[in-house]
Amino acid sequence: MRIVLPYGPGGVADVTSRLVAQKLSERTGQNFFIDNRPGAGGIVAAKLVMAAPPDGYTLFLTGNGSAINESLFKKPPYNALTDFTSVSMLAEFEMLLVTKADAKLDTVAKIVAYAKEHPGKLNFGAINVGSTQNLSAELFRMTTGIKTALITYRTTPELVTALLRGDVDVGFDYLAALRPMITAKKLHVIATSGDHPDPQLPGVPLVKDSGYPDYVVTSWNGLSGPAGVPKNVLGKLSSEISAVLKLPEIKDKMAALGMEPRPTTPEQMDDRIKHDIAKWRVVIDKAGIPKQ
Repeated sequence: MRIVLPYGPGGVADVTSRLVAQKLSERTGQNFFIDNRPGAGGIVAAKLVMAAPPDGYTLFLTGNGSAINESLFKKPPYNALTDFTSVSMLAEFEMLLVTKADAKLDTVAKIVAYAKEHPGKLNFGAINVGSTQNLSAELFRMTTGIKTALITYRTTPELVTALLRGDVDVGFDYLAALRPMITAKKLHVIATSGDHPDPQLPGVPLVKDSGYPDYVVTSWNGLSGPAGVPKNVLGKLSSEISAVLKLPEIKDKMAALGMEPRPTTPEQMDDRIKHDIAKWRVVIDKAGIPKQ
């Protein structure tokens, strides 16, 4: 049974998918293997799965990026709901707002107050226009009503370098990508974008508890099949995935990567996709991000 990834090997998505695949193989007696198919922003992998027989033997690692694409492209390469069959979400992971460790603007309140007193003076940073990181920064500016520059970088290491140089005042990215610099005390976590405290970051506040209850951003990933996978097959797959995600070993390994297991039914995953399509469409439109 093949799980097609729109990413190369070695990243967080690849590592977590291999963990889940291994446990699914052990539970079911079926050989689940990872097929890395990076390229064209995930379109290569998506089209491969769309063309596969809808028998449950070919799955696609998807996530909120697919929901974002619905509004980011003039002609989306696929429809996340009608061209695929949702199986189950796998995990959620929040955004971190970080500064250089010795920065004086080290809380949400200080950043917002300074930005309102000095419009346009602060620089925010994130990777790739249209990424969840980038849109999270856009949403923060909209929610707080502040004006800042937003500088886009190709990779997280480039963003980190800009933070350490002082070119960027606040960066937006995930724990897995930033943990080494946080552990080394070179970056300071101002707040997280989740809806509950992160046990991996004790004492770090939530943006929503810093006076902005509407600011909640969580990325997620999950598994889909081609359109038309039978309900009995979906039920079996969803049930096995749920059992795997409840294993202490999986919980611990995901937590170390800044992720929280989030098994769902196919219907719940569909609802999450619909929610994210609507949420990010508003942000993309208000931010004036050009359609690709």
